[in-house]
Amino acid sequence: MLVENSFPTDTRVRNEAATLVANGYRVSVISLKSPEQPWREDVNGVAVYRVPRLTVFAKLPESDAKGLAKFGRTLRTILGYLTEYCYFTAACLGLSVYVRVREGFDVIHAHNPPDTLALVTGFHKLLGRKVVFDHHDLSPELYLSRYRTNGEGFITRGLRAFEKLSVKCADVVIATNESYRKIDIERNGASPDRVFIVRNGPDPSRVRLTEPDERLRSLNKKILVYVGAMNPQDGVDYLLTAIGHLVHDLKRTDFHCVLIGSGDSLDALRTQATALGLDRHVEFTGFIPDETLVRYLSTADICLDPNPSSPLNDVSTWIKVMEYMALAKPVVSFDLKETRVSAGDAAVYVTPNDELAFAGAVASLMDDPARCAEMGRTGRARVAAELGWHVTSQNLLRAYETLFQRAAVTEPGRASVN
Repeated sequence: MLVENSFPTDTRVRNEAATLVANGYRVSVISLKSPEQPWREDVNGVAVYRVPRLTVFAKLPESDAKGLAKFGRTLRTILGYLTEYCYFTAACLGLSVYVRVREGFDVIHAHNPPDTLALVTGFHKLLGRKVVFDHHDLSPELYLSRYRTNGEGFITRGLRAFEKLSVKCADVVIATNESYRKIDIERNGASPDRVFIVRNGPDPSRVRLTEPDERLRSLNKKILVYVGAMNPQDGVDYLLTAIGHLVHDLKRTDFHCVLIGSGDSLDALRTQATALGLDRHVEFTGFIPDETLVRYLSTADICLDPNPSSPLNDVSTWIKVMEYMALAKPVVSFDLKETRVSAGDAAVYVTPNDELAFAGAVASLMDDPARCAEMGRTGRARVAAELGWHVTSQNLLRAYETLFQRAAVTEPGRASVN
């Protein structure tokens, strides 16, 4: 498996690797290395090889830049992405050859972005290995959403070309929802019988109710929680504006909002919270361990999903929503197609990108604990029956079964399929 993220921090990759190991596969993962991590270790039966991170330029949008400043910012962003993607792709190629010589493998499984990993999977496909493309993000839509731009420029066209190459190289494509599956078939020409939906279901062994956090409970306020990335496309800036409306327009101060996660926008979001006069009402935790995260979620009264409407968000599935539901928490969200598919009646939906309406929905739930409890029960039952990883992972195994009959590909002298 190849992933430009930390392992085992990346929930989807961790779940997939663990499921394959539990079903008799031998799995190696090439991932990015966090400062405290060794370059090589075994994690719950998974052989992990890590690539040091490389950051050339900050790649945040700069909406107020004009003229030469805007051009310079754009140029730095393009060079930053090109350098980092080329670096990681080259590192994956080298390490994958090393793993192939040292351990051997039958399948190379690439998690995007970047879609340039198709160059690595294509190389190994030419040498007789099977390829799985795990479509995490729509890279063209991610670019349009992150930089809040429109149009079909050369960057968007390039991203579409690499996305199509990733799909064409794959023997099996894994999509996170029906919207992504449709794009892989209609935009990228995948055969429907080789595109499998593996939703981002929460793992019930990890996401389970625990004792509430004593510090948060001692505040004697409604606890609002957001969990997730904090990048330009993730909508935490919309959430802070909504909380500003909650305080200044709706005159509510009987809450404490915990924002869990990190990302490129974290410093800007802290500055925004201060500018809105919210420092007494919001708390940024940064990245925290799983046990602390689950304890905070267990304490929450209402959970928040502020992903705004955008080319990416309108068709994407968010694992945080289903983690909220697994812990029987009511959700407030902008009304996005795939969020409705996931959450159903476990969420309150408001007009996309309307921060005042978002604040109003939060205030309404704060005053209606009976409705919160009913929404929580609905969400938890839905995860148990349909959306938990114990259910959604079955399609991952079916996808692998289509690659080969395991007995048929076991070579003499090899005990298992990798």
